[in-house]
Amino acid sequence: MKLYLVQHGEAIAEAEDPERPLSAAGRADVGRLAAFLGNANVAVVRIVASGKLRARQTADALAGLLTRNGAVSEVMTGLRPGDTTEWLADVAEQWRDDSLVVGHMPFLGKMTARLVTGREDDDIVAFTPGTVVCLERQMVDKWSIAWVLAPMLLEGPAIERDVRQTDR
Repeated sequence: MKLYLVQHGEAIAEAEDPERPLSAAGRADVGRLAAFLGNANVAVVRIVASGKLRARQTADALAGLLTRNGAVSEVMTGLRPGDTTEWLADVAEQWRDDSLVVGHMPFLGKMTARLVTGREDDDIVAFTPGTVVCLERQMVDKWSIAWVLAPMLLEGPAIERDVRQTDR
């Protein structure tokens, strides 16, 4: 089973809009990420997201290409920056199908560390807005990092061309 942990895309400043929707750059990054993952045949049974607008927008963009029905499965509380990771670690152990979680830092960094090392204070992945970490469960309570993809890796003419072809 794979668990994809995604930090929402870049959001506009709170002073500009207290709801903090995705910025134009954030929407573009998430669009490239969705196209790349879709082209790589990443598919998930469920996508859960934080209730914050920027996380929901990121989840919606990913759901369109990565789920069978194109919809976010659930908006969950407990995925905010300061929330505890224990509940999601317990839930993820019950999941049997590939799943994707869209949330915030430092929650996602702590969640990654908790699943991989057993200690949420280990700093093992450098998340930036729009980053996805693919964790793979080896056995009960044993996860490893399969790969990490940051938006800066998806920039450039070849990627832009692939994204345009996917959008047709």
